Amino acid sequence: MKTSLYCALCAVSLQAGAAEAQPEAAQQVARAGSQPSAAGPAEYFTGRVRVDPVWPANAHINASGGVVTFEPGARSAWHTHPAGQRLLVMSGVGLTQEWGKPVQEIRTGDTVWCPPGVKHWHGAAPGTAVSHLAVTGTVNGKNVEWMEKVSDEQYGAR
Repeated sequence: MKTSLYCALCAVSLQAGAAEAQPEAAQQVARAGSQPSAAGPAEYFTGRVRVDPVWPANAHINASGGVVTFEPGARSAWHTHPAGQRLLVMSGVGLTQEWGKPVQEIRTGDTVWCPPGVKHWHGAAPGTAVSHLAVTGTVNGKNVEWMEKVSDEQYGAR
């Protein structure tokens, strides 16, 4: 069983976890820059990718959030999510593909719903970086199942 990129970064999120000790009725603010960025692991990504954890899944909301920035040409490996994933493209131009379907271009302001168990990938267009907010549901502490890398041929098939 491969671990989730976001779950691997949850340890970093625990620095902001001091807010978890506050009473549930209190509003909590996690300060920008309080969690360090991390490089997307080469095992799960092609090219330069930066992951900025935003929040971990917890007892109150069973979904983690992270901002993922792909440099031009960078992309994730094929993967699925047991509870699905919602992407909000925050800047740039990206690409996404569901297994067996055409590659689609995504742009700033677009949202993408990745249903549970659907094999897909996402990343940047060849000449443009892209950043998206990924909100990913969790089942039994797991939010992603990583698979094989996207080949250059698959990436370039548009």
